[in-house]
Parts: sequence; C-alpha cells; structure tokens
Amino acid sequence: MQVILGSGGAIGNDLAKELTNFTNKIRLASRNPKKINEKDELVKCDLTKADDVDNAVKGCKVAYLTVGLPYQLKIWQEHWPVVMKNTIAACKKHKTKLVFFDNIYMYNPAKLNPMTEETEILPVSKKGKVRAQISQMVLDEIQAGKLEALVARAADFYGPGISNSILNEVVFKNLKAGKKANWFCSVNYLHNFTFTPDAAKATALLGNTDSAYGQVWHLPTAAPIKGQQWIEKIAEGLGTKPKSQIAPAFLVWILGVFNPIMKELVEMLYQYDRDYNFDSSKFENTFKMKPTSIDEGIKQMIKTG
Repeated sequence: MQVILGSGGAIGNDLAKELTNFTNKIRLASRNPKKINEKDELVKCDLTKADDVDNAVKGCKVAYLTVGLPYQLKIWQEHWPVVMKNTIAACKKHKTKLVFFDNIYMYNPAKLNPMTEETEILPVSKKGKVRAQISQMVLDEIQAGKLEALVARAADFYGPGISNSILNEVVFKNLKAGKKANWFCSVNYLHNFTFTPDAAKATALLGNTDSAYGQVWHLPTAAPIKGQQWIEKIAEGLGTKPKSQIAPAFLVWILGVFNPIMKELVEMLYQYDRDYNFDSSKFENTFKMKPTSIDEGIKQMIKTG
C-alpha cells in the first residue's frame, strides 16, 4: 500500500495515476478524497490532526506528502510545521518511507541561475523560511537515521487542467479569454516551469527506487526561456496575438492592498526580476528521463484547457 497525503491537488491526481505502474494498492488521504483509479482506497484525513495522519499512514510502505496549503503566509506558518511533524511521526511509527514534494522557495535569491540540489539555503521571504524549516525537519530525521525519506523539489509548475499555477492563471487563461497576458517585473529574464505530469511521473519513480532515498532531487524540468517567449508560444498555440502587460513590483504591492493573492505574491517577485534556471540534470542523468518539451507541454495544456 502507498498513500498520498493531500491527494486531489495539482500533483496528487497525476501521481495517483502514475503509482499504478508500481502498485495496485493506493490510498488517497485528504479532507474530501475522491477516487482517481477504480481500486483506490479513500481515507478522510485532516493533516493537522495527528490521529488522522497516523490512521492514513498505517499499513503503508510509502507515503507521499503532496498537500498544497492555501497560499497564505499565516496558514503556512501555523499549519505547515504541524503537518510535517504529524507526517514524520506517523512514518517513523509505522516504518513508512516518506517522499516530500517540495518547492524552491528556500534557495538564496542570488543563486537562482542555475539552481541545483546543492544551491545554498538562504530564504529572504517569509514563505521561504517556512519551506526551509519543514524541509530541514525531514533532512534532520534522515541525517539522524530515524527516517527513510527523500525530498523531491519542483520549480514553479504548469500543466493541463490545473488552477494553482501562475503561468496557467495569468498567461494562458488571459490570452484564451482575449485579454493581455500578465507577467511580473520583466519579460526579458529566463524562467522555467515544471510540467505537472512530469513531476508526478518522476515522484512515483523516486518513491519506488530504494537508492533514491536519503537525497534531495530536482524533478525533470525543461531548460528556461524568457518570459516573452512563454507568452509568444502560448499565444501561438491559442491562435491569438501575444499581447501582454508587465506588472512591476510597486504595482503588485499597490494591488496587494485590495487583492489578497497579489499581497501574497509581493515577497516572491524576486523570482521574476532575474534569471530563474531550475536544473534537473541530476535526475535526468540518473533515470535517463527527459522532461517534456515546452512546446509539447503547452500543446497539452491548451488541449485540456
């Protein structure tokens, strides 16, 4: 049995499909779990409650923590450490391997080109500090020999049928609706995005590879292109003009007074005012798996969009 803690999200749904390549015993655990595969076992689980997590993990060989908490700093600060504490405790108790699906907010902003698994941990954002804290909780347990786990990190992501992606929300949906695409700070910097089906496939593979444990892995991600190129490629796929508008930092800050999402984005804008190059060569070389090309990823996003 393998369990997805926080099933139903952008990664959880695709991961449930990919895990069928390794097992026919899949448990989906969340507040309102829904079957992805016919034989999935469903367990209601509030990850902030230790007993719920313990019940979800019991009897499982591998647990995948893929939950996406609401994009609000206060919720992250209050709930993420609790969720991680509960998950680690349950995995240790039941001798379950842990795969933590992570992001790159904890990296030093001065060293984003390129980012590798060895990039310095030096977060400047409050959300980044939360991510650094919970990732270190896993790494400390690994180092102490008390937990068999791995950390799988993704860049910003995009993909078919997902809603919590900046690229999907402010570029694809706007262009599709005949509006201008939005981009932050400047369209002249490099940026790459992890394609969600690739992330799910790679996460399932890592979780079922004994030698992958005890390490941090960057999930397969195509090489970066400039923001303007992303806009042009998506517009071309949609058969529309690549109209766009740039939201500089001060405007996002002003909009944040009225829009809670913009308010949460302000501290993360450093990811758009410099080159952002997420390097996944370690994974690609180890598993001989190449990421989906940007053109193909956009094609699939448009097909299901």
